[in-house]
Parts: sequence; structure tokens; C-alpha cells
Amino acid sequence: MTKSDLTEAVYRVHGGLSRREAAEIVEGILAAMKGSILQGSRVQISGFGCFEVVKRRSRRGRNPQTGEVIAIGSRRRLVFRPSKTLVENLN
Repeated sequence: MTKSDLTEAVYRVHGGLSRREAAEIVEGILAAMKGSILQGSRVQISGFGCFEVVKRRSRRGRNPQTGEVIAIGSRRRLVFRPSKTLVENLN
């Protein structure tokens, strides 16, 4: 599903909106989610799942071509964890 698919779904469900207004709503929701994630906050959508930032510690890795040991720095990763309801419906 793409952003335009989401916009189309909002447009169809709310008949009083124009396509442009539906696109602005979708953009607003995604911008709010993005801002919250960039601040390190957790975004939880009931019945769907949650997005959260996880800090990964630095570690040592190995170059597979040369076998040389290299340092992999710490970083932040975005993780999605589906809700139990979504997983149950999937199965």
C-alpha cells in the first residue's frame, strides 16, 4: 500500500472531502508520526502495532571478503512490532 492508496481510502470513506483534503490529512498524520519518531518517542496504533526507536550498541564485525575485524558504531533503528490482534488476524 502506498501513500496515494491511503489518500484514496480516506477520500472514499469520507465522502465530503476532496482528494486534496484527503491528501492533506494523510500528510498531516504521517508528519506527526515522523516528528514523534525523530524525537525518540513511541508511536502506538491500537489494533495495528507500534513503531519505536531502539538503540543498538557498538560491536565488532568482520569483513567477509578479507576477514578483517572492524568496529561497527552504535546507532538507532526503527522497529515495528505488530499488535496481538493483527497477528491473530494474520494467522
